[in-house]
Amino acid sequence: MNNMPHIPVLLEEVLDGFSNIKEGYFVDCTLGYAGHSEAMLKRYEQIQHIGIDRDDEALAFSKARLEPFTSRSKLYKGTFAATLPILEESPITGVLADFGVSSLQLDKMDRGFSFESETLDMRMDSKAELSAYTVVNEYAQDKLEYILNHYGEVRSYKKVAAAIVQARSQKPIESGKELAQIVCSVIPRGGKIHPATLSFQGIRIEVNNELGEIEGLLDVLESKFKAGELNSTIVSLITFHSLEDRLVKNRYKTWATKCICDPQAMRCTCNKDNDLGKMLVRKPITATKNELKVNARSRSAKLRTFIFKKAQ
Repeated sequence: MNNMPHIPVLLEEVLDGFSNIKEGYFVDCTLGYAGHSEAMLKRYEQIQHIGIDRDDEALAFSKARLEPFTSRSKLYKGTFAATLPILEESPITGVLADFGVSSLQLDKMDRGFSFESETLDMRMDSKAELSAYTVVNEYAQDKLEYILNHYGEVRSYKKVAAAIVQARSQKPIESGKELAQIVCSVIPRGGKIHPATLSFQGIRIEVNNELGEIEGLLDVLESKFKAGELNSTIVSLITFHSLEDRLVKNRYKTWATKCICDPQAMRCTCNKDNDLGKMLVRKPITATKNELKVNARSRSAKLRTFIFKKAQ
């Protein structure tokens, strides 16, 4: 995998989590550069594969990468929340999503994700309408504050938003480099993490509706199970910050709840059979020391796996 532009995080842990899949379709909802998908196809020769991504560049790379598996693999362009509901292939026995931004997207200057970028874009789908340029230069200050606070969890969100509005009143903010400098004028450098990291995170989440997509995916999986379309299906989701992890953790917890009676009720009247399945482990799986040495971006990755029970 030395020619891979993006190192797949928690690869062995992901592969091990799907070891009980014997047949059916494995859906990689965030195909990216096919690191996880290629490894799954190599290890589990009995499965069929579906890859979903909204990035044309990633899809083109992955199509070439997965050419040896064309008889077992299909690729679709789109967001996973919109594409998964309309898939006709069945049965779906495994679902994976890695919600991180790929190294190639972060490192390519023309994608506008980087602190050194000469553009201000951050779109995972380059054909999407909303870009970081629009968010930074056109959003009202209170809306910027909301994004920086709720999506970026920036402590000095009011000061950063005010600095952005002040700077754009002089001239449009046209690059990631300019935006990073503005943030650094408010948040001093210190430690290993760049001062603009959380601000960029918040804007990127807004541009790509990342939290909405995750909630959409969880809703689709729940509705598919209730419709009898997911039978003992394994779902592994990799998150990279607390907002994402909280969404996944809370939904898994709800899915695993057997009793839905009022806690104040004298006795249970729901038969304690309302769970949709179980969590594989209570605590998320994180990167080993060895992985952290070769891939620093794995440090914040958390893997949570849920197994839907056999459909009634």
